Amino acid sequence: MENIQFPKEKSTFALLQESVGAKLFLIAVLTLLLLIPSSWVQYLIQERQGRQDEAIQEISEKWSGPQLIESPILQLPYKTWVKTLDVNGKSIMKESFNTIYLLPESLDIQSDVKPEILHRGIFDAVVYHAKIRLNGKFSELELKKSGINPELVLWDKAKIVAGISDFKGLKSTPIIKVAGQVYTAEPDFAPENLLVNNLGIQIDLSAAKRSDIHFNYELDLRGSEALNFLHLGKNSTIKVSGDWNNPSFTGAFLPENRNITEKQFSSTWKMSNFNRPFPQQWLGGQAVLTPQNKIKATFGVKFLLPVDQYQKTMRSAKYAILIILLSFISLFFIELLNKVKVNLLQYVLIGAAMIIYYTLLLSFTEQVGFGAAYFIASVATVILVSTFIGAFLRNKKAAIVFAITLSIFYSFIYVIIQLQDLALLFGSIGLFITVACLMYFSVKINWNKPETAIDQP
Repeated sequence: MENIQFPKEKSTFALLQESVGAKLFLIAVLTLLLLIPSSWVQYLIQERQGRQDEAIQEISEKWSGPQLIESPILQLPYKTWVKTLDVNGKSIMKESFNTIYLLPESLDIQSDVKPEILHRGIFDAVVYHAKIRLNGKFSELELKKSGINPELVLWDKAKIVAGISDFKGLKSTPIIKVAGQVYTAEPDFAPENLLVNNLGIQIDLSAAKRSDIHFNYELDLRGSEALNFLHLGKNSTIKVSGDWNNPSFTGAFLPENRNITEKQFSSTWKMSNFNRPFPQQWLGGQAVLTPQNKIKATFGVKFLLPVDQYQKTMRSAKYAILIILLSFISLFFIELLNKVKVNLLQYVLIGAAMIIYYTLLLSFTEQVGFGAAYFIASVATVILVSTFIGAFLRNKKAAIVFAITLSIFYSFIYVIIQLQDLALLFGSIGLFITVACLMYFSVKINWNKPETAIDQP
């Protein structure tokens, strides 16, 4: 009796793999699942960037932090009489003291900055040496406007204070010249001082009893990351120049003139009291130099590293899902056009290779820089994936086509990362062209009869 063999029933998973719609669904699910390791990679980049920030902070603490230069303020104490009650309830006049604060009438600051890069392991930090020359003149005191009796001003106890953020950065003791006299500045933490870190000198103005005096001094200091200034002069001119080709002008005011070349930069600010949140003079007890007002009047230069490696790596990682999706769709079209079947496990392995690509990119970036790392990681991934595809498809032409396609994707992402203002425009155009190509190849496929794969023209 002849044996009759019945065809074996295919498993549900096999049927899903042969169904075009089901295969697309499985690819979409796989792509979404790969978002999980992609987010892990982005977290790893953030963790490494945090390590870099810690290294920069440690270097700054040992060298000197960002410096804020607060130009001189003239402090004049004066007597006042306050009516009060004694122990018997009688009204008496009690002597008290207050302070008049006076800002410069004119202020000219010239800064020559020499930044350099310090290394801690694989991390870099920008530090600098700066020579800052300040020249200016205080205005005449407005006593009538303040309602102060000139006879009550203690001219012999006048004080000039200036501020910097970090005393650690001072390389030498500042010598201040006031009205032709030479003084040595010292740290001054008196309660009437408005600045956090004060360099103060005591001067005697009792002979002339005038506040319109000239001053000039020079600061030789160190700092890191940024050099900032507080706009205190009624008419101010601030010039900053240095050997650095990547400055960022920050704060409330931008320079009126700037010039940036391959090796150095120069910038000039010219400002008046109309864009300053401080009066020319005020009495103690008035909330003038508040943190909010200081923010409104602070400006300066931040010395950026030539390339922010972690920022570019993070931007690359954010395009991971796009690269994976486009690669899977390209492989799916190769599968249909060449009448072959690609196992879902092979899609998983290709997706894993594309996720590992970003860890390669991060690790090589820390060693050789972003550009070289991007080239190494991209070439390695393209060779690995295309060789894998050629091996299981046994089709060298399909592997070459996929290698070219994947290379175009990585090159496209690299161009977008390098651009700033035009990134959205080029990205939109590139995606439009990609969708147009997919639409063109999709019409070549007979979706109703996948076994014939290609319609004949």
